[in-house]
Amino acid sequence: MESLKIAFFCWESMYAERVGGLANAATHLAETLVKQHHDVHFFTRGKIPDQVVNGVSYHYCHPKGKNIVEYCDALSRAMVDQFKKFDATCKFDILHFHDWHVVQALHFLQDRNTILTFHSTEYGRCGNKFGDWWEFKEISGKEWYGGLIAKRITAVSATLKNELMQLYNIPSEKCDVIPNGVVPQEYRANIDPGEVKQAYGIHPYAPLLLFVGRLVYQKGPDLFIDAIRKVCQHRWDAKVIVAGNGDMKQFLQERSKDLPINFVGYISDSEYIRILNAADIVVIPSRNEPFGLVLLEAWSAERCVVASNVGGLSENIDAFVNGVKVDVNPESIAWGINAMIDEPWNAEALGKRGRKKVERIFLWGPIVKDLVETYARTVS
Repeated sequence: MESLKIAFFCWESMYAERVGGLANAATHLAETLVKQHHDVHFFTRGKIPDQVVNGVSYHYCHPKGKNIVEYCDALSRAMVDQFKKFDATCKFDILHFHDWHVVQALHFLQDRNTILTFHSTEYGRCGNKFGDWWEFKEISGKEWYGGLIAKRITAVSATLKNELMQLYNIPSEKCDVIPNGVVPQEYRANIDPGEVKQAYGIHPYAPLLLFVGRLVYQKGPDLFIDAIRKVCQHRWDAKVIVAGNGDMKQFLQERSKDLPINFVGYISDSEYIRILNAADIVVIPSRNEPFGLVLLEAWSAERCVVASNVGGLSENIDAFVNGVKVDVNPESIAWGINAMIDEPWNAEALGKRGRKKVERIFLWGPIVKDLVETYARTVS
């Protein structure tokens, strides 16, 4: 397809306001589109001047709001104002929106060639539960409306596509599955695992278990804590690092005072790479996981993964080939961890096969080529 002019609308990016995996996914999508000779303008939030990074033009705004819904409505309006400044000269072919935060912008621009990518749903973020508080209803309503008015929809996994069809009656033929990708060389580092462990007060030969992610109900950190209690009964020398912040942090710290767990909070990218490559097992105990970027990052580092048998994790992991899939309960999570602690040679083999799967399926170049086919269907 000939070169396209594409506008991204996303509430976070890697070079300004960054919250979670959405920043990485959207930024790498944009940069790979540029590498494939498309012109991308990225409308997002930030307190810095507009800039061009790796060929992508970033346009920033700084909205205000009394709550997350009002904030995102103001964000959308500011994005649309920014967009209109460039649209007269750029004449964008495709407008690509990411998640519910920018649905109000999609509303204002719905007469254009629009695509809405769902990276998750509010239902999923609540751990497969319907909430009765007003924010849940507002956000879910925006997701439904976005699915209705966008010309096409993409979802990051087949599981998420099915969830969208069930929750919001999105027709199957309107929705394409476009998975996330990874840049594997960014996550593999030649470090001394024992040296990294010692920096955190851990014996070089002790098995190190890593949880990384938001400390919220969806991600299952409480299940992980309860599983560690059982793991320590099996291996007294097992140690744990929990990287990330969230609403459950204080509760988890109180619950695990007697366990060998180091809550390190937010860490820099460079420190994350060091810990990731020093870990013996990466545990992903999510109750709901539309895709699970941590899986690709762990595989890129050739780490063994023990993960919940849900969503994108279930789709992408081949059981006991490149990872261990467990039920969403502490007993099963502990069983999976113990199985890998007892067979470190097998854990190493699973990690290496995970890296091979990344290189075969989850590189951004081929993924973006599939996305461009979706763009072509939208334009036609």
